[in-house]
Amino acid sequence: MILTACLLLPVMAALLYLTSRIEEWLTRTVRPPRHARRRHLRLIPGGRRAASTRRIPGRRHRRLDAA
Repeated sequence: MILTACLLLPVMAALLYLTSRIEEWLTRTVRPPRHARRRHLRLIPGGRRAASTRRIPGRRHRRLDAA
């Protein structure tokens, strides 16, 4: 029984340390990148529209043939 306790003690200590490190890793705040820049890649055709050509969200064309 003493042999089992002596073998389990280092395992439990390592498990406690690992749990503590994981908890710190999960609860830390995410820092923004140091030199954050706007992204230049546009994957959607026509990516950015001028302010005058944007759709108004409240006005949508209704489909009359929709069920």
